[in-house]
Amino acid sequence: MAAAKLSPLSAVFVGAAGGLLLLSLAFPWWGMDFIAPQYPEGLEIIVYPNRLEGDIDIINGLNHYIGMKPFSEESFPELGYLSYIVIAMAIAAFIIAFTRSKRGLYVFIAAFLIGGALGLYDIHRWLADFGTNLNDNAPIDIDPFVPPIFGENRIANFTTFSYFATGAYLVGVAFVCLLVPLWKERKT
Repeated sequence: MAAAKLSPLSAVFVGAAGGLLLLSLAFPWWGMDFIAPQYPEGLEIIVYPNRLEGDIDIINGLNHYIGMKPFSEESFPELGYLSYIVIAMAIAAFIIAFTRSKRGLYVFIAAFLIGGALGLYDIHRWLADFGTNLNDNAPIDIDPFVPPIFGENRIANFTTFSYFATGAYLVGVAFVCLLVPLWKERKT
């Protein structure tokens, strides 16, 4: 008995998911804005799958005063390999689309969910590490804190806004593209 195949339209959705994953690599996935009276225009950290951008040096200079270790690409080893994982996932999506494998789609969706959960856990873990492992000898003594992955937080006289960026939304749309075949072919 032959394995069930996805319809051609469903295969297009799976292929589109692969394309969106690749496209997401060109955009930032996450960011944080810092607003304070002395920085009304704000400072920002922008996180791409393979690098950090923004006002890193200024933020590190300020974070020194509260005893936070500096941000750098070397601090986040994930930035060295995340792009390769995303490329591998895109290739897997293209293979599933080409072979129209329903079983492959189910496995891929499970892997996507696990990867997404691990990614959110990883962001939280890093935020907790940077916010709670403060140097006791810092010039300014503040209570340890954990900034949210998404939303607003107040640290001393800074208000921070954490947000998902374009790349993360593209990954989300890619996931929806994977769910469409599940809904469309639920009876076959």
